[in-house]
Amino acid sequence: MKQLKNLVTRYYSVLSYLFFGGLTTLINIVVFTVLNSTTGWNYQISNVIAWFLSVLFAYITNKRWVFNSKTTDTQAFVREVSSFFFFRILSLGFDVVIMWTGISLLSGNPLIVKIIDNVLIVVINYVFSKVFIFRNAKSILSK
Repeated sequence: MKQLKNLVTRYYSVLSYLFFGGLTTLINIVVFTVLNSTTGWNYQISNVIAWFLSVLFAYITNKRWVFNSKTTDTQAFVREVSSFFFFRILSLGFDVVIMWTGISLLSGNPLIVKIIDNVLIVVINYVFSKVFIFRNAKSILSK
C-alpha cells in the first residue's frame, strides 16, 4: 500500500492531468457529437466550439488541481491564461489538420477520428502545459 501511495505522490500531476484530460476529452467529444449531429453545421465549426468549451474547462482544472497554480496578481493571471490559450490555439491547429485529414481526405467516421485526434492532442497539451505554461507552479503535494 505504501508503494502505491509513493507512486501516486510521485506521479500526481501526470495522473491528475490524465483524469482531467479525460473529462476535457469527454466534454470535447460530446459537444462535437451533439453539434455535428444536430445543427447541420460544417464539422469544423462544431469542432472549434467543442474546442473552446473544453479548453475553458481544461484551464480551470489544470490551474487548480493539476499544476496548483496560484497566480497572485492580475498581470501574472493574464500572462498565464494568455499563455494557456496561445498554446491551446497551437494545438487547435493540429486538431483541425487531424480532423480534416481523417474526415475530408480519408473519409473516416467523424466520431472515430475525433477520438483518435483527442488522444494525440492530450499528449501535445500536456507537454505545452508542463514545459511552458505552468512551469513555475508548485506541486499540489508540496503545500
